[in-house]
Amino acid sequence: MGRAARLARRTFLLGAAAVAGGLVVGTVAYRRDPRNPLLDDLATGAASLNPYVRIDAEGVTLITPRADLGQGAISVQAALLAEELDLAWGQFKTDPGPPSAAYYNGHVVAEGIPVAATRADLTVSAARLASDVIGKWLGQQITGGSTTVPDAFDRLRTAGAAARQMLLAAAAQQSGLPIGQLTTQDGAVRLPDGRMLSYVTLAAAAAAIRPPAEVALKPMSQWRLLGKPMPRLDIVPKSTGAAVYGIDLRLPGMLHATVRTNPRLGGGVLGIDATEALTLRGVLKVVPLPTGFGVIADNTWRAFQAAERVKVDWAPSPFTGSSAALAAELVDAMVDTRRDSRFRNDGDVDTALAGGDVIEAEYRVPYLAHAPLEPMNAVVRLEAGRLDIWTGTQIPRDLVAMAARVAGLDPSAVRLHAQISGGSFGRRLESDYVEQAVRLAIAHPGPPIKMTWSREQDMAADMPRPFAIARARGRVRQGRIEAVDLAIASTSVTSSQLGRLGLKVPGPDVAIVAGAWDQPFAIEHYRVTGYRAPPSVPVSSWRSVGASGNGFLHECFIDELIVRAGADPLAERLRLCRDEPSRAVLRAVGQMCGWSRSLPAGRGRGLAFTLSFGVPVAEVVEVTATPRGIRIDEVFVACDVGRVIDPVNLEAQLQGAVIWGLGHAINCELTYVDGVAQQTNFHQHAGLRLHQTPRIHVRALETNPRIRGIGEPGVPPAAPALANAIFAATGKRIRELPLVRHIEFL
Repeated sequence: MGRAARLARRTFLLGAAAVAGGLVVGTVAYRRDPRNPLLDDLATGAASLNPYVRIDAEGVTLITPRADLGQGAISVQAALLAEELDLAWGQFKTDPGPPSAAYYNGHVVAEGIPVAATRADLTVSAARLASDVIGKWLGQQITGGSTTVPDAFDRLRTAGAAARQMLLAAAAQQSGLPIGQLTTQDGAVRLPDGRMLSYVTLAAAAAAIRPPAEVALKPMSQWRLLGKPMPRLDIVPKSTGAAVYGIDLRLPGMLHATVRTNPRLGGGVLGIDATEALTLRGVLKVVPLPTGFGVIADNTWRAFQAAERVKVDWAPSPFTGSSAALAAELVDAMVDTRRDSRFRNDGDVDTALAGGDVIEAEYRVPYLAHAPLEPMNAVVRLEAGRLDIWTGTQIPRDLVAMAARVAGLDPSAVRLHAQISGGSFGRRLESDYVEQAVRLAIAHPGPPIKMTWSREQDMAADMPRPFAIARARGRVRQGRIEAVDLAIASTSVTSSQLGRLGLKVPGPDVAIVAGAWDQPFAIEHYRVTGYRAPPSVPVSSWRSVGASGNGFLHECFIDELIVRAGADPLAERLRLCRDEPSRAVLRAVGQMCGWSRSLPAGRGRGLAFTLSFGVPVAEVVEVTATPRGIRIDEVFVACDVGRVIDPVNLEAQLQGAVIWGLGHAINCELTYVDGVAQQTNFHQHAGLRLHQTPRIHVRALETNPRIRGIGEPGVPPAAPALANAIFAATGKRIRELPLVRHIEFL
């Protein structure tokens, strides 16, 4: 056995053993498909051909198990199935399906493996296989990490093709004709004489046929839906107000509730006096909770008002109380005993930086709230030993397990009705809000109870993106970057999230250095070190996770070095880049913005590049420095996702990522005093205003060898591109976010 093969085998075994707690995952178990969960609750007359296709008298229903958080997940999953099943666009219904191991995500585990996305050797292939093994064994049903498309691309097309083959076989049995003489079109099998047998009439017979072991997928040349502009399935209902989010639900006999928890994150309750609140009209009950209390009333407004009248003696926070102290903890963590990772250590950095002319800088990115437009909410009903939950979530199986544990029920007695969400940005990877609603239902069983957080509660109880500090040193020589040493300190998102599930991180947290260590630049002396600060404010995944801040920390310092070298920012990045898709993206964005043309005085152009979630993205921001502040004029974005499934939605995702990234870079932060977040609503955590929004130009390339998702990769380059543009326009180098602390904006 060669060295590469030994490494591949070792990577596979270590990956499976580490995450699965030492349990050997057998080949047979891995190859065995999970049971079809649709068979457990199939209506009379309905048939299910596999976990993704259900057919009844009303037509075809496609199961789209990845959560739709506004990113178009339902539409893209439906398109992958409908393409191979030969359904016309919209000739079907969609359903999120029940929480099930059949809908495991095999790609999301790979994001935690310290292997650069640009590698494609045998060891890497084995690591990715190990990730799929782990995801399948754990039955990890999760939406996140921009994995919906890469995880679904082959799986859903295969499911659609297999269902189509079963329907063809049923038509062959019914007609007595060879399958080779039959075709499919718009939800029916076409016979040679032109007659059409609808999928509905064939479904029962098809369900009795053994699924094919292998199916042939359509070549791109035969795609009717994929790669073409598609109107998202939710465009009309969302545009007309007909879409029903979790917060819109109305059930017969429903009561309403809200909660307040200790604003000092992690703190408990010393005492509650609900006397005044219980005298208010419509208030039914005040329920103590582990970190606060809930109010049940006959409408949401009365619950909100009563919650303000409850007198509470809050316990202190177990975490550091102020932003200054939190920053000091990060600085103190930059020591060898706190070193978490050093995935990148090329050349001899210490020797290269031993002489004079070393460029040094410190960069900071703040805590950031998720603050989705739809605050956390859930409807829960506990009745006759059954628990029903209506909510939006990215972790349906974990949520069901939590609810069953809290209610003392078997998981089979918990029914989750997954809802579309008005945003998430990672917040619905947590289940704290549902746990609160379950506890309220336990305290008042019978009627459905709709628990809704106020915006202030949503901000106060958020588990934000972590604060991070980077200390950077570098050297340039003869007009080129020669050495970079980047040290990044942060608390661990992965450890914080897994800790709430009772799990531990089995190794270094890749998120601390993601978007920095794995950049495709061949700098001669290049080191990236991650330092894990002690646990503090509970933190969670935020759109683009570690890369969201590290894109700023890395790309702004790279820009500093390029300017100090007297080099061109685009030309020097192209010289350093050793990944062809990334080089193509850099060239494309340069062409889009006319990089070589000069700008008039007072105008500035900034470039930033970040490879995250396997997607290289380059962005150029153009700004004008006016007497009243900075105006953002235009943004140019180029990316490479390997294959564009829906060009319209891809453009929307990138435009939204730019707006999200710019707005947070300019305005947003969470600061803490006595453990309490000081920002309470959108007036203190504001997004980009319409009048500030620039023209955004998008180009997607398709040279990447692996298909990728685009929900998050557009975020990381936005902040550094803007900061670099401000420097180009004003000569002012800003090393801390939010930018509004240091400069005015129109």
